[in-house]
Amino acid sequence: MLGVGIIGVSPVRGWAATAHIPALRALPNYEIRALSAHTAESARTAGEVFGVRAVFWDHEQLVSQPDIDVVAVTVRAPLHRELVSAALAAGKAVYCEWPLGRDLDDARAMAALAAERGVRTVVGLQARQAPAVGSVQQLLSDGYVGEVLSTTMVGLSVAGDVVGRPNAYMLDEANGANVLTIAFGHSVDLLNHVLGEFADVSAVKDLRRPLITIEETGEQIVKTAPDQIAAIGTLTSGATASVHIREAVAGGTGFLWEINGTDGTLRITADEAQPQIFPLTVAGAQGRNEPAELAVPAALTRRWPALTGLAGAPADNVGRAYAAFAADIDDGTHTVPDFADAVRRHKVIAAIERSAASGERVKV
Repeated sequence: MLGVGIIGVSPVRGWAATAHIPALRALPNYEIRALSAHTAESARTAGEVFGVRAVFWDHEQLVSQPDIDVVAVTVRAPLHRELVSAALAAGKAVYCEWPLGRDLDDARAMAALAAERGVRTVVGLQARQAPAVGSVQQLLSDGYVGEVLSTTMVGLSVAGDVVGRPNAYMLDEANGANVLTIAFGHSVDLLNHVLGEFADVSAVKDLRRPLITIEETGEQIVKTAPDQIAAIGTLTSGATASVHIREAVAGGTGFLWEINGTDGTLRITADEAQPQIFPLTVAGAQGRNEPAELAVPAALTRRWPALTGLAGAPADNVGRAYAAFAADIDDGTHTVPDFADAVRRHKVIAAIERSAASGERVKV
């Protein structure tokens, strides 16, 4: 039984309550043993709501608890480095939400500390755990599309020009939590996980709607984070890859990812460019046929029976990541993305930023 302490639990909203707590409660080999929040009152209320006795408003107290094996960090990205570093220094395994840090330097520092301390880590790129992704990997391995020639991905995040107050911090590019790091980051992680890394990339990063309305008050805030990210590059396999993730539009395609090969095509779709949250549908066609939906094998959808009740919910892939992490600990394997994987993804984001700033194609 792995004891978990969660840093960043709100009693009324947030990713911990939406995903981590339901996922952990569904798994028999985990127990939530402590919670922390930013105030004493919020911590006590969260403890009452979620039935957890040990509550803290000082993260140092939580990470020092001897019955905590895994610390889950579910706060805003600008705070990740401080909290993750404290947990690693205490010798705890860490599950940190994505993005790992505000930038590549943050990510490298945390990955280096984890390696130095010799502790296991997980980064919240849980879309990799989706059964549909495993199905795509199997199809590619079986030669469904032949040799992969190219891949195209287009996605939408945050339709419209209104944002809720809790997410207003994402409007500031300096906070490192925006369409580039989150919607683009999660989406391109799938592309690279399945098809391989970028060798080089040419990118455009634009801000087309600089004024955003706060939903609760009607106040307009100046946005500095980009809302249009477009990149084209070559994968190490030689395949051409293009990605355009955008936000603040009236509608359009939520998420479409095509993998085109010499013998066929795979088409992966979802309602939004958040493949870690929204269920993915896989369709395929060989030759000149029109794509038709392909069933995901039951061996993938039913891999973790304890999570059956979470199917289609935001907690589903998080639960699969936790389940796979426990198996990794038992088996000495590495099947969930860790901090080293997070550094690789932050490198892609840094390359996008360099290319967009210089107007030149850059090595990744």
